[in-house]
Amino acid sequence: MKFIRAFAFVVLWSISVSGEDQVATIIQRSVEANNRDWNAAPQFDYYERDQRPDGSKTFAVTMLYGSRYERLIALNGNPLGAEKEAEEQKKFEKAVSERRSEPPEKRAARIAKYEAERKRDHNMLDQITAAFDFKLLGEQKLRGRRTYALRATPRKGYQPPNRDSQVLTGMEGRLWVDHDTFQWVKVEAHVTRPVRIQGFLAEVEPGTQFELEKMPVSADIWLATHFTMKSNAKVILFFRHRSQEDNTFFNYHKGAGASQEAQATSPSSKNGDNGPK
Repeated sequence: MKFIRAFAFVVLWSISVSGEDQVATIIQRSVEANNRDWNAAPQFDYYERDQRPDGSKTFAVTMLYGSRYERLIALNGNPLGAEKEAEEQKKFEKAVSERRSEPPEKRAARIAKYEAERKRDHNMLDQITAAFDFKLLGEQKLRGRRTYALRATPRKGYQPPNRDSQVLTGMEGRLWVDHDTFQWVKVEAHVTRPVRIQGFLAEVEPGTQFELEKMPVSADIWLATHFTMKSNAKVILFFRHRSQEDNTFFNYHKGAGASQEAQATSPSSKNGDNGPK
């Protein structure tokens, strides 16, 4: 009997270690895939539809001399009227002219601000893999893809490096990773307990949640297609504040480049919002 118990212990321990190794590999390779995506993202222009309680706005987002420019092309899924379209075209042409001839120090400051915002978003995604322990739940089909489904729970001893990531200490969620590419197919997380944000008189409470979905935009690059967030917080630890975001990204394509930007061209708004409904 002692031999049987010892044998069973060794087998179970081996399975546990094997499972932990598999999860570590999945997470590591998914981080590598995310880094490739982040580096490639500025090469792509796209459309973005922002849904709000009072309606939606759709923008053509293009890289213009080192940072993004958002041009309004549709309201509530409908193309702009002639007058509004001409107004937006004029704004775009002005931006092209200003950016083409701006002083080096001003251009450097603009690009630095854009890169800082990108880095902030990227760091937050990186912290997701640092802030949680992951458990493999098995394989699941998601949007026709074979995925690894993982449950994420707060990692004991995790120290948030910045204010943005403090909220992760009170969250748990799930992550679906593509079986073949190790790309994130979907991430969802929600706050399970109140989290005090240091240096800012606010407390994030249960009811706060976010969801991110990605899809391939080229052979080996995946970018965001949908992001939603609901926040429930107390500001100055007293005033209740609730907000909601629902953003859809579509029609990714390689950017036209500075030569076309200099001609003040941009995606036409004649067809309105032809993105996913």
